[in-house]
Amino acid sequence: MEQLLPAYDDPLFSILLIIVIALIIALVTYGWGLYRQQREEGNLLKFLEKFDGSECALDTSDMPYETNMLKPLTLLAKAFENTGEYHKSINIYLYLIKHINHESGEIELMERLGNTYLHAGFLERSKSIYLEILRRTPRNIQVLYELGIVYEAMHRYDKAKEILEPLKVLGENTTALEHFFDFSQLITSKTVETDEKVVKIKAILKKQPSLYRQIVTALLQLDTKSAWEIIDPERMKELIDILWFLPNSQLDLDIISSNEKLHTLYYAKGYLQKPMIRSGIFSLDMLATSRKGGFEEGDLLFSYLCTKCKQSFPVSFTRCPNCMAINSVQVEEKIAKSSPKTDYSIF
Repeated sequence: MEQLLPAYDDPLFSILLIIVIALIIALVTYGWGLYRQQREEGNLLKFLEKFDGSECALDTSDMPYETNMLKPLTLLAKAFENTGEYHKSINIYLYLIKHINHESGEIELMERLGNTYLHAGFLERSKSIYLEILRRTPRNIQVLYELGIVYEAMHRYDKAKEILEPLKVLGENTTALEHFFDFSQLITSKTVETDEKVVKIKAILKKQPSLYRQIVTALLQLDTKSAWEIIDPERMKELIDILWFLPNSQLDLDIISSNEKLHTLYYAKGYLQKPMIRSGIFSLDMLATSRKGGFEEGDLLFSYLCTKCKQSFPVSFTRCPNCMAINSVQVEEKIAKSSPKTDYSIF
């Protein structure tokens, strides 16, 4: 009778018991993982339903999906975005996200969708996408930066600054971005008096010299005298378009006449009569030389290069319209024949 009872102290029995328990745990883990995946997919589909709308012009409802369609459709979506056909790009991304079956691909496509909404100006939708990505991958540095851009565009600078802390924890240097948010919040504030703004803006310049161009632009709108106090002729290349388009009413002739570089610029512009050709900027010196020789129909045309992504734009920018970099604008000038009227301010 005793031999018929299970031998619980038998080593073989112990091994079998361990194997059975391991199998049970594996099955439970697999089932729970499958359940979580299905639930996550269901949540994602419910989340994406909020973004289906009449603006999506491509009909993908009856389009069968195959894995080899991912790359060409992604390229097509990017091409639509580059040409400004955001509604078509959005529709393709929504279609791909609903059919792709791995999380890393979903996250990448959702980020592209968020970027498209951002460039199209749908800030709330872009914010929702980025927040959903961060819920699933909280350590996504790029998406944290992009969410900060959305809050900045919405003038919600307090929320934008909240993004800085997790970026610091992840090892990012956010000093320049923090000063940029402080400056942007200050110049858009309606509660800070002008005199106080001027003082605080100058303080920001001391901490972050890379904001020089934006700060001079802001001060020319707030207090012309304060702006001329910080204009550095040695950095004239950074401001050449701003200075070129300044109206007579905003010129400080005492400062201009006492500096060869500034004198050259406004002699070439036609505001000063005494010849001067010592700016160190080739196009400007050529224009001044032409004026001295009697040709007074010359002008300067400007374009704006992003030093990060190397894209060129016809208008100046604070953030690059393409890669969203800050403090990356490089002014490029060339000589052209003057149009009938060029004496206007860019402000």
